Amino acid sequence: MAWDTARTKQLLLDAAVEEFAEHGPQGARVARVATRAGVNKERIYQYFGNKEQLFGAVLACEMARLAAAVPLSAEQAEDLGDYAGRVYDYHRAHPHLPRLLAWEGLQCGVEDPAVPLVAEAERTAHYAEKIQAVTLAQDAGALSRDTDPARLMYAVITLVTGWFMLPQITRLLMTSTPDPRPVADRDALILLVQRLTTREVGP
Repeated sequence: MAWDTARTKQLLLDAAVEEFAEHGPQGARVARVATRAGVNKERIYQYFGNKEQLFGAVLACEMARLAAAVPLSAEQAEDLGDYAGRVYDYHRAHPHLPRLLAWEGLQCGVEDPAVPLVAEAERTAHYAEKIQAVTLAQDAGALSRDTDPARLMYAVITLVTGWFMLPQITRLLMTSTPDPRPVADRDALILLVQRLTTREVGP
């Protein structure tokens, strides 16, 4: 029987997502990834290289999935509240991604800033497309011009991901909220983003 390389790689990536989300790049162990995947750990070195390269492959794959699942065209950018809601839904369904990004942030914060991020060129190009979409929405008068497009996009992204990266703050703040349901969090987030980004229309 021929070895199914593509399936083996996917098994390893899926297992590595959970391992890195739980333990981060430093605490993760390739042996545990191999055990989770039911694959010999030598395959990790064969297909991905070392542990750091495996983390890079995992993060690049997960970011590509997010980009495909939650697009942002110029028309969609006219309602960034809706976009924030869609990203919120994606993170609720895939809670490992905010954790992976948090781990990456901790790691790159102490490393040489000259060292490139995972898939940095591709991700920068992807975010440039989002910034362009926001720019066009501002030009169309749908969004406020009070903040430049890059910072506006950054604010929206951090508002959404922060909801999942800081569960301890959620626990401390939401003890007295009248509606603890996730849908209430989502509704509040959408309203916040819409108020932050929508251009005020004078009388």
